[in-house]
Amino acid sequence: MKLPIVAYGDPVLRKVAEEIDEDYPDLKKLIDDMFDTMYAAHGVGLAAPQVGLPIRMFVIDATPFAEDDEENKEVLQSFKKVFINPIMVEESGEKWAFGEGCLSIPDINEDVLRHRNIRINYLDENFEEHEVDLTGLAARVVQHEYDHIEGKLFTDKLSALKKTMLKGRLDAITKGNIRVSYKMKFPQQKKKR
Repeated sequence: MKLPIVAYGDPVLRKVAEEIDEDYPDLKKLIDDMFDTMYAAHGVGLAAPQVGLPIRMFVIDATPFAEDDEENKEVLQSFKKVFINPIMVEESGEKWAFGEGCLSIPDINEDVLRHRNIRINYLDENFEEHEVDLTGLAARVVQHEYDHIEGKLFTDKLSALKKTMLKGRLDAITKGNIRVSYKMKFPQQKKKR
């Protein structure tokens, strides 16, 4: 089932999310729904806060990036994962810029500086623990989604000038004055009679 994606301005996107355990209600269905929602919106990652749930979980399928990252092509060709209760162990390497967008902030793409390498510890959908080292685009996608469960957005990493320039567009998203091809929930959209 496709879930509505929460738009910029909703308070859930600014909350530090809470850990969950194996008893979280209907977890498998939620994971399946999040992947369905992400694919329908043509995304490569989706965090639980983006569907209105302040829990420490995100899903990623970065396989579309395999052709764009020759260095990490092999990793990206099968990079479909569920991250539950992740902990960023380390971010390292030179920061590099890359154009990022976000399903909660449609039609805005900006260059964001992020570390090239990360080490992250997480539980998968079977609550088995993993610790992996990632680099390049795989690391970037994970960092973007990890920011969501920390209550941060990619726009927080932009310069003050760039944020000022985007203010009108961000306000329009919050009010629902934007066309998107997927279902969204806008925090300030006026109810139609």
